[in-house]
Amino acid sequence: MHVDHLSYAAGPEGLLASAQFLSDALGVDSRDGGFHPRFGTRNRLIPLADDRYIEIVEVLDHPAADKAPFGQVVRARSEAGGGWMSWAVSTEDLTAFETKLGREAAVGTRRFPDGRQLEWRQLGIKGLQADPQLPFFIRWISADELLPAALSDEGRTVSWQSLELSGDPARLSDWLGGDPATLLDGFRLEWSSRHGQPGIMSATFQTPQGSVTI
Repeated sequence: MHVDHLSYAAGPEGLLASAQFLSDALGVDSRDGGFHPRFGTRNRLIPLADDRYIEIVEVLDHPAADKAPFGQVVRARSEAGGGWMSWAVSTEDLTAFETKLGREAAVGTRRFPDGRQLEWRQLGIKGLQADPQLPFFIRWISADELLPAALSDEGRTVSWQSLELSGDPARLSDWLGGDPATLLDGFRLEWSSRHGQPGIMSATFQTPQGSVTI
């Protein structure tokens, strides 16, 4: 499995201002990521090194946002003030997780402003609704050159180094089906509180100007 991306829900300042805050902190411009018609959301993207990216997302005033679990998660986090919302891991096969969770992965599509369409399958949003320390799962369908991390070379100088979580490490191991250090290729997870409200506390990035924690 590959630690794929980190999602940030826009706060009351809106999508553009939230994206600019992260761009200023990391020194990388965001790109218009288009709309998620099935989820009732739109986003901007900040490509990073190592085939990773940040998604800044806001919910739309659309019926899909009230029905889709992802739209519900975005709305709830934005109404709470915005900030880090979720993280995702990608895998070439979701079958084991579909069997474990007892449901099929949902279809995801997004059309970029230039008309290209990105397609994937995702699973586990309901899990992070109940326990925000948990990642959701992605299987990309589109070709590599269409993936968000490939939108720009600018961000390849910025790497996502670690993720600080609050929650129960054993719960994460059970969710992933094994030791995260092994399954996630050694990506660094840190736990600030094992008995507090579960969720993402901060993320640390290495930039040309030094280490940045948000």
